[in-house]
Amino acid sequence: MRLTCSPRDSSRHPDPRMRPTMTADWHPDPTGRHELRYWDGSRWTEHVSDRGVQSTSPMDAGQPAQQAQPSQPQAQPQSQAQPQYGGQQGGQAGFTGDAFAGITGDLIDGRYAEVTGSGPQLQNSKMLRVRVTEPFMARQGSMVAYQGNVTFAFQGGGAGRVIKKALTGEGLPLMRVEGQGDVFIADTNKNVHILQLNNTGISANGKNVLAFSAALQWNIERVKGASMLAGGLFNTTLRGTGWVAIVTDGEPVVLNAAEAPTFADTDAIVAWSAHLDTTLKSTMSAGALIGRGSGEAVQVAFQGQGFVIVQPSEGINIPGQA
Repeated sequence: MRLTCSPRDSSRHPDPRMRPTMTADWHPDPTGRHELRYWDGSRWTEHVSDRGVQSTSPMDAGQPAQQAQPSQPQAQPQSQAQPQYGGQQGGQAGFTGDAFAGITGDLIDGRYAEVTGSGPQLQNSKMLRVRVTEPFMARQGSMVAYQGNVTFAFQGGGAGRVIKKALTGEGLPLMRVEGQGDVFIADTNKNVHILQLNNTGISANGKNVLAFSAALQWNIERVKGASMLAGGLFNTTLRGTGWVAIVTDGEPVVLNAAEAPTFADTDAIVAWSAHLDTTLKSTMSAGALIGRGSGEAVQVAFQGQGFVIVQPSEGINIPGQA
């Protein structure tokens, strides 16, 4: 279903052939500066989309409206093919029928419409949209909405992972998502980021993993260089080829460990290249024993070719805890 544009007033366009024939929807940007631009039924708006990410970019002030307006609806690119589930059309389409008749406002003018593209896409900085073409894993409880015929099933980690979770506290409660449709997932308004792995791996804090391709292999592993006596740090490692979505509490910084010796607080680290060498570095001093420490007692040290993702947060502070 799609919202059909009503013709413009004939007094403004006496020639019927000049009346617009496009429906309110996302179409190729006539300026060529972006992939898509939203046509509201009577004019091009400032709302544009590139690779599934929406932003604003005003049309050129001097550009004549009739030149910017195609004479007929544009065929959507192959990557924006509409799904066949449930008899509904998906993608970043305009609203349908008279569902919003008599209602105007930024919420329904198209700027918050569903993004296009298959697989994982950022709906916005806080939400992931996955067009289900193959099964994927998501954190339990992270689904906020879905369209189509989609199933969610508890995904056990196996006896080995259950034992590791019990012994280490590192866990990743998962559900398996499959079917046909679009799934929207998020985690308490945190920033969402998508990484594509190509026969490689990352080590991530389990609480920062939002979703990942079912093709990836995952396990709970001890951080190299962190002995049980030194704190026994454990992380979730994902390896193989596929995608993974991680969340950060705020905008992160990505450090290149090859540039210089790199150190990060254990509570602020989000993920790092799995092939980096890691050790624990203690800055505990004698002053800390008499209440004059810095409060930053242990960090993870990284060496090698790879990156480290650090968020501007060390987790939730619980009153009464040191």
